[in-house]
Amino acid sequence: MDRLSYPTSMPEELSVAVVGGGPAGLMAAEVLSNLGHSVHLFDAMPSVGRKFLLAGRGGLNLTHSEPFGKFIDRYDQHVPQLESILKEWGADQLRSWSHGLGIETFVGSSGRVFPTEMKAAPLLRAWLQRLRHPEIGVAVQFHMRHRLTGLKTVPSVCGKDHVTELSFEVRDLSTPQVQWRKVKARAIVMALGGGSWARLGSDGAWVPWVKALGVSVNPLLPSNCGFHVSGRSGHGWTPFFLERYAGKPLKSVAIEWTHFKGPVIKRQGEFVASSYGVEGSLIYAASADLRYAIQAHGSAELKLDLLPDWSLEKVFQELAHPRGSRSLSSHLKGKLGIEGIKMALLNELLSPQILQDVAQLGSAIKALPIKLTAPRPMDEAISTAGGVTWDGLDSGLQTKAMPGVFCAGEMLDWEAPTGGYLLTACMATGVKAAKAVHAQLKGDEP
Repeated sequence: MDRLSYPTSMPEELSVAVVGGGPAGLMAAEVLSNLGHSVHLFDAMPSVGRKFLLAGRGGLNLTHSEPFGKFIDRYDQHVPQLESILKEWGADQLRSWSHGLGIETFVGSSGRVFPTEMKAAPLLRAWLQRLRHPEIGVAVQFHMRHRLTGLKTVPSVCGKDHVTELSFEVRDLSTPQVQWRKVKARAIVMALGGGSWARLGSDGAWVPWVKALGVSVNPLLPSNCGFHVSGRSGHGWTPFFLERYAGKPLKSVAIEWTHFKGPVIKRQGEFVASSYGVEGSLIYAASADLRYAIQAHGSAELKLDLLPDWSLEKVFQELAHPRGSRSLSSHLKGKLGIEGIKMALLNELLSPQILQDVAQLGSAIKALPIKLTAPRPMDEAISTAGGVTWDGLDSGLQTKAMPGVFCAGEMLDWEAPTGGYLLTACMATGVKAAKAVHAQLKGDEP
């Protein structure tokens, strides 16, 4: 396709450009707008907040209500980088911000925080209304279908300093041609997302050209994702299991796995037996450690407790009762309440010899080994790990390789489980970068 010069009445040199219309970019734009900056926001998609809307379709989990000490621990190895950022703007500030938009929140039974209406669309509508028509500050200007393809440092219009030139591919529906647009900005906040859900804009296409600029980037990897299972045959679930139980949930269970630093972790909840293996909230909580284990050893193992509220001794006691002429499945259902998919998993993963041995069966009911061989593809993951490394940034999230260029959101190298932690940190890094931009621009003023 031909590339055409994109006609524009926009100033040749902007004060601030925000690239990326997800929560991190929108929050950066709002903070800068409130501080009196003229902000132009660019996004590759036809509209902003697409991943945000899809994530909130089943009930938008904004953040979590647990105490800060427990909250920050969810970021695991990235606590040193995120703790000060989330202390400055975290779960409490996010709830206050939502209330300021007229969107009330409530705390669910699990401690997760949701909008009262449980939907993302009303919140996004209110947010965009305030960005376009702020009571204070300057209205944010939106530029859709602008895909950032490169940056370079160039002389300022006034010739006294240097600014950053942004190159965009612009797709206009009125023409099949790809148009080309270049603008200059004194400061840029890049919030380009990770590499999951490419159809919604987070495709990780920025990685190679950002690395080419000298910015250190760790490879993007799937996080909060499902995993392939190696069954007793070594080839995943059997056809019998797939036909009857693929897509069925395992409720009131617990899983145990080894943290990448060594400790054993146990969490209770639920997950789903998928066509390829396992997925769901309980699996997502362990996904980082499972991924590390697979990278290091070629496979990972979790242990499934089918009766987390029962002691091993009680399980042994019930199994020891004579079953007479009853089948094993009838015996387990009557004595332990194990049936359906739980019984099917025992048959799927244990040999006939173990199933008939009370001691081995009882131990398996409390710690059923499940071997995992690979995470699902990154584009299916809820989020991604990897991204711009922290040692390539200053304390205000400005890249050391390109002064005036700041990063925020999921394009930074961190990860967290679902439960509101992802959204909170994305928005918090947007706030942090915006305040650093403001301080820098304010310092540049005569």
